[in-house]
This record gives sequence, structure tokens and C-alpha cells, in this order.
Amino acid sequence: MENKKTLFSAVQPSGILTIGNYLGALKNFKKLQDDYNSIFALADLHTLTVRQEPENLRKNTYELTALYLACGLDPERSIIFAQSHVPMHAELTWILNTVTYPGELSRMTQFKDKSIKHVDNVNMALMDYPVLMASDILLYQADLVPVGADQKQHLELTRDLAERFNNRFGETFIVPEPYISGSAARIMSLTEPDHKMSKSDANLNAFISMNDEPSVIVKKFKRAVTDSDNKIIVSPEKPGITNLINIYAAFTEKTVSDVEKEFEGKMYGEFKVAVGEAVAEVIEPIRQEKIKLLSDKSYLDSVLKSGADRAKYLAGKTLSKVYKKVGLVPPVRG
Repeated sequence: MENKKTLFSAVQPSGILTIGNYLGALKNFKKLQDDYNSIFALADLHTLTVRQEPENLRKNTYELTALYLACGLDPERSIIFAQSHVPMHAELTWILNTVTYPGELSRMTQFKDKSIKHVDNVNMALMDYPVLMASDILLYQADLVPVGADQKQHLELTRDLAERFNNRFGETFIVPEPYISGSAARIMSLTEPDHKMSKSDANLNAFISMNDEPSVIVKKFKRAVTDSDNKIIVSPEKPGITNLINIYAAFTEKTVSDVEKEFEGKMYGEFKVAVGEAVAEVIEPIRQEKIKLLSDKSYLDSVLKSGADRAKYLAGKTLSKVYKKVGLVPPVRG
């Protein structure tokens, strides 16, 4: 790999992503592969912490692979692979479990939240999720990891485990830093603008999915919650219109101030349509390219296989070092 810093990112194939996922992650992927040795995983093992329909999981994994490519990732320049295709992730997780304390995992905010949401399925994998995430990152000696607000705590644990292992067994892992893009604002629900936009929202009008057609996108924005005032300005008292301004600014690459000036004196109805059309203009070419890619499953399989082969080589080098450090006889990997 080129003499650049290594960046690792993973997304769960647990459903159709929203424009919030696009702005927060996928939009930046093409640029990241130019600036770093970039490794992009489909975190399919992570999805198993909550119950999945097997057929849906397989479908979603292909969907996400196609979406990665449709957003501009080049499998020749980036490593794109399914987490489950590289067994070293599970192997390193077991080793890291020996330097992880139960109290650390039980205090994780996401574990507490998911335990409440999935009270009938509080399993050990749900608690061990952050250790698997640490393995994902440390296997590739990643310098940088893009993280959202809900994953910051997990990255801190990753850093702690790397330092703890290094102190106990000698220098082994690079201690990763968070990658902060400083780009997109947090994208909120179109129906409840005090909540983050979520693909799992029961109300389909609350989010824009990467599968939505232009007419659907515009219709959803027309129904978006605003307020009784007609001023198109960013304000804490106007969460609905603030959210729409942030979305329009992100998709048109304009400043918030420019957006406020552009729509000064205009009505909410006109603004909502403009937001919908701006979003559709960006999303539709990606959607069409993804549809084309999904029609060739053999090509997607070849991308995943090539990516997994390259990932295994890097992961194997790290794991052999780990095995030696802890006293295991490293396997001969063919």
C-alpha cells in the first residue's frame, strides 16, 4: 500500500441507508480513498447482535456493496470487503477479550440503549460488540477512524485496549485517532426534528432513504414538519426549518448564510420543494448506478472476494504478531 496514513471505516448492512448516512459517511468515501490507504468494511457480523432475517441480511449486504461502488469507491484503490469473510476479526476479538473488563462493556451507552430496545434478546455479542469493533480497527493498524457521535465511546475503548495490550505485551498496535471531517450537520427526522433521522423509523415520511425515487423524495419534503412562522432562518426555536436548511446547504454545498439569503421572503412550500429537488438531483444518479450494479451479482462477489483477500493479508500480518506476543504458535496461513 502507498505510504499514506491508513483509514478504516465500517457500515452495518442492516437496512437501506438514509441521506443522513450519506452525508455523514458515504459522501466522503471517494475523497478519503484519494487521501488515505482506505479500508471499507461491511460490518455484517455486527448486525447479528440483534435478530436478522437471513435473506434480508444477504440482500442488504449486496445493496451496501453496490452503494459503496455507486458512491465512487474504486475496488482497485480501496479495500472493500465483508467482515465475516475475514476470520481474523473474530480471532483477534477473543484475544482482546482477555484484556477487556466486563465493567467497561456493561457501561457502554449503546449496550444500555439496545438492551432496552431489544429486551427479549440481550445477548453476549451485544455486550461484546465494542471489542469486535476494536478488532476491526486494530487488525489493519488504522491511524484514523471516521466516527459518529454514537461510536465515540467505542473508539475510546479501542484506544484503551490498544494501549493496554501494548503496555502488557510490547508495542503491537497503532493507537487510532478519530477522523473528524467537520462537514455535514447532524440530519434530523423530517417529522420529529428533535430526533436524529433513522432508517428504522416506523414512519416512512420521517427519513429519506437512498432507495427513494425523486417524486417520493419531493413528496416527503413537502410533508416535512416546520412551524407556523414563515421565516427561512436557522434558529433553536425552529428545529424543523433549521434541519431543512442544513440539508439543502449540504446537498448544494452552499453555506447556511447563503441559503437564508437565497430564500429570504420566500414561502415554506417553495423552499420545501427546492430542498427535495436538490436532494433528488444528487441521490438519483447514485440510485440508478446502484440498480445497475445489483444486476451483476457475480461482479459484486468478485469485488468482495478481492477485497477479502487483500484484507486477510494485512490482518494476518497483525494477528501473527499478536499470537507471538501472547505466546501462541502462529498458524501457517496458506
